[in-house]
Amino acid sequence: MNQEVQNIKQRFEIIGTDPMLDRSIEKALRVSPTDISVLITGESGVGKEVFPKIIHQLSHRKHNKFIAVNCGAIPEGTIDSELFGHEKGAFTGATSTRSGYFEVADGGTIFLDEVGELPMTTQVRLLRVLENGEFIKVGSSKVQKTNVRIVAATNVNMDSAIKKNKFREDLYYRLSTVEINIPPLRRRKNDIVLLFRKFASDFGKKYNMPTVRLDDEAQILLKNYRWNGNIRQLKNVTEQLSVLEQERAINASLLGGYLPNPISNLPALIEENNDGSDFSSEREILYKILFDMKKDLNEVKKVINKIQNDDPDYKISDLNDISEKLNDNYDNQALVTINDKSEYQTQNDNFEYAEEIFEEETLSIQDKELELIIKSLERNNGKRKAAAKELGISERTLYRKIKQYDIKL
Repeated sequence: MNQEVQNIKQRFEIIGTDPMLDRSIEKALRVSPTDISVLITGESGVGKEVFPKIIHQLSHRKHNKFIAVNCGAIPEGTIDSELFGHEKGAFTGATSTRSGYFEVADGGTIFLDEVGELPMTTQVRLLRVLENGEFIKVGSSKVQKTNVRIVAATNVNMDSAIKKNKFREDLYYRLSTVEINIPPLRRRKNDIVLLFRKFASDFGKKYNMPTVRLDDEAQILLKNYRWNGNIRQLKNVTEQLSVLEQERAINASLLGGYLPNPISNLPALIEENNDGSDFSSEREILYKILFDMKKDLNEVKKVINKIQNDDPDYKISDLNDISEKLNDNYDNQALVTINDKSEYQTQNDNFEYAEEIFEEETLSIQDKELELIIKSLERNNGKRKAAAKELGISERTLYRKIKQYDIKL
């Protein structure tokens, strides 16, 4: 199998010696002779588009059509027509009958890139094709048959998409009979310099100039950089260096100018002490968010204490303003990380404790708010309008709070 993997790398110009990459290629080799559906997952820029070509070229369908479709690039209103075809007059602009990709590729392979972007209505049609090989053109009532193998790819977290009702669970299981995950570049550290050398050589030939080379420190920087854009980003940086720099010998300082925030990605001992974990930077972000939460909660406590002490400069509307601010901040950044806490908990046992502290602080604030509302209602003999005015909120907001806390008048 190792020799077969090496042959595939040479044939499809795949650079790298990482075991996880080799495992992905092995799975593609094993699944190619069959007709089962394959889902290729991985971050944007890792090279997912190469694997459908491998699967098609090594299958019995290799002499038939291979059609690649970028589902995310086709407007929602026309994607059904593109995939399944349409009849003349089916919609405005349909001046003639058109065959869709599933009809044209009969006997071959269709690669659905960014399949996670498909509209729900199209997902229903695709599910029918996967289940029994049938489809209906837009504007037609005639059922047609197709014998197409589907290979799909996505950089979307499918579990999350299913929970948010953005992707059908039954379709996911149909597509992912075999799932091949392509590792991100930051997990293939030893491949990064190899890829750089290949790209540098290609660009040197393309632009008819000497090949750029990295010194030892620059190679360490290159290997320890996060590469959020993966191979695509590395290729882009290599091309920039090849075209813009007069010096062909690239040092770490020069390379750092082409990398966003390179210092934060270059711990001095990372290469020696690397344990294979990708969670260090995520933990730093998580800690920062939790400390920011604690700081904001202390601010809320301060306002509550001022309100309780009848400070004329503070009223409950100030608390609402801060609450809205917290919601805006953490809806946009913190809660994304907290909702993904399962990914980090295995790496950091302190997260659960930190979240408990946050929940306790939040409950404490709610108790204080409830106490303020009840006291104001009692002072005003249950009159909501007067209580709302005293609290500095609208009567409608007060009514909502009464219902929320189930306050009995």
